[in-house]
Amino acid sequence: MKQVKVLGPGCKRCEALAAMVKAAADKAGVEVAIEKVTDYAEIAKAGVASTPGLVIDGKLVHAGGLPKPESVSGWLGA
Repeated sequence: MKQVKVLGPGCKRCEALAAMVKAAADKAGVEVAIEKVTDYAEIAKAGVASTPGLVIDGKLVHAGGLPKPESVSGWLGA
């Protein structure tokens, strides 16, 4: 199971990113546990200056804006 963290204040882009991850995981048959991190200290500690940020299995893979769906699939190993 992939451990996924969506880093951001809970804005529409953050919600959209979480939905993108779930859709990509469902399509590829990959199990994911999605955690939403809204604490600014934790977000900064992860190295994210622009939200939303995406961490997969402890590695920051994206920050700022929404990534392309095919990028999300690739990060999930789908």
